[in-house]
Amino acid sequence: MLSEIETAVKSMTRAEKKVARIVLASPYRILRKSIGLLAGEAGVSEPSVIRFCRAMNCEGFQDFKLQLAQDLATGAHFSGTSLSLDETAPDLITKVIDSSISSLIKVRDSLPSDAVQAAVEMLADADRIEIYGLGGSGIVAQDAQHKFFRLGVPVVAYSDPTVHSVSASLLAPGCVIVAISQSGVTQDVITSVEIGLAAGAKVITITAAGSPLARLASVCLPMNSLEDEDFYAPIKSRMAHLAIVDVLAVGVALSRGPDFQVAIKQANKTRLRSVPL
Repeated sequence: MLSEIETAVKSMTRAEKKVARIVLASPYRILRKSIGLLAGEAGVSEPSVIRFCRAMNCEGFQDFKLQLAQDLATGAHFSGTSLSLDETAPDLITKVIDSSISSLIKVRDSLPSDAVQAAVEMLADADRIEIYGLGGSGIVAQDAQHKFFRLGVPVVAYSDPTVHSVSASLLAPGCVIVAISQSGVTQDVITSVEIGLAAGAKVITITAAGSPLARLASVCLPMNSLEDEDFYAPIKSRMAHLAIVDVLAVGVALSRGPDFQVAIKQANKTRLRSVPL
């Protein structure tokens, strides 16, 4: 429904476009509105709302809300994330969280399971794991280190290009690099990956498919651009990166078997006892 509205809006009348913008901006709120409230917020008449609904092949406003609810329930579409400077708190909550949900759904639907399986096996067999990322990706790299250090494998995250290039030169066969980059064109990360490959390490990349970094990967977990033009849009890529890291960490933990799960529970108990009350 939402994608159909986005496609059809260019051919709508001026009044219908006003209704469409309200729907796209806050689709969940529409489900709680009466036709009168929607007409008032859009600055149009109730018959204009009906015409908009019929333009979307619905019999009326109630039928439109029913089809919209069904569409939203599938989790397939989260639209209307454009922010304005006078954004209200309810819309801010909806738009920012919907943006994150949208990115996670896209990752779920596009992440190749065979590549995930190969990456999990590679990490589970690694003698050492090094994680490289700059800027926002560096923050994700630190989170990945926190996830993996309890798995019983030496792991470190570097966000300084000089440090990870030197470290990459000291790697050996049996080591694995996880390189994280939204664009896949960050030269410092590419250089360190090339150095690591020359030293015999394997490389897992979380980056844009077909990018220079992706082409160096032993295993690539593709994550094509999720960004919009809004200033807050990098939230999307960060959420997607973090989710992929979680998938890998859980996969490695499960591959270690029940004995390892017992060890993890014991580690968690130790951590909780070490926290001062």
